[in-house]
Amino acid sequence: MHILYADIKPYQTQMLPVGDGHEIYLEQSGNPEGIPVLFVHGGPGAGCSRQDRCFFDPGRYRIILFDQRGAGRSTPHAELSANTTAHLIADMERIREHLGIERWLLFGGSWGSTLSLVYAQTYSQRVMGMILRGIFLCRRQDIEWFYQYGASLVFPDYWEDFLQPIPEQERGDLVKAYYERLTGANELAKMACAKAWSLWEAHCATLRPNADVIESFGDPHRALSLARIEAHYFINQSFLEENQILNNVKNLDGIPGIIVHGRYDMVCPLDNAQALHHQWHDSELHIIRDAGHASREPSIVDGLVRATRAMARRFADDYPTRA
Repeated sequence: MHILYADIKPYQTQMLPVGDGHEIYLEQSGNPEGIPVLFVHGGPGAGCSRQDRCFFDPGRYRIILFDQRGAGRSTPHAELSANTTAHLIADMERIREHLGIERWLLFGGSWGSTLSLVYAQTYSQRVMGMILRGIFLCRRQDIEWFYQYGASLVFPDYWEDFLQPIPEQERGDLVKAYYERLTGANELAKMACAKAWSLWEAHCATLRPNADVIESFGDPHRALSLARIEAHYFINQSFLEENQILNNVKNLDGIPGIIVHGRYDMVCPLDNAQALHHQWHDSELHIIRDAGHASREPSIVDGLVRATRAMARRFADDYPTRA
């Protein structure tokens, strides 16, 4: 069983202006001459953590983390204006150009897999390969599964907590009901809804109860950006055409990919990964039999570290290794 690499500190951090009043947090760690890899966090709105550097051998990888618009250390916090999928794709390309990188790997989970796939379909010539976890295709059925009907049958107790802030007459469209409160003027209602939204996701994210995940998602700063930005994206169909990723899957031809997906993923069910794998002919699908959605579950960590090692071997001749 592979575990995370030891925690390391960045050798560079900065705030990168990307326009529209937004500045995004950007950091680099590991080997400056190593394989460039961009970590694309989930949510949208979750932000990165220091542990996200630890999926990569720091002697082999130039590890690049950024907090997407409104998330984590990026400013303004939880901001929704000029915050769409197209803006985030443009930010990723701006980072690549700013750092002088010709081609890079993408490593993304959940919403990070969505964003990585859309970026790769837009800038395929810039992507060496992808490692993706918990595939989220952002189809209407995927949103409704988690926020209207589906996961509610597996976690009816936690679902009751999710329903609690919303009057019964508004429960026919829960994303809309939450969005109205998360963008409203009532600060108490906003924070109550942010916490309920975020904790619903936390409780469903792991096969076994995980207090660390629940504590992280329950943090008010993170809960607010996660809930507001997710509701903003999902009420707008993630600013994507229906089934956009699968409809444009041919744009991924020639890009190698490793997909790691928990069999018991209740946030993004396995059919997302299987549908993508069947059409993306350069992909491998690794179904993790004893895991759910979260990246920190031991078997998911094992699968992801194996994937980063495999990609490091694949591109070893092009990049030096640092002890």
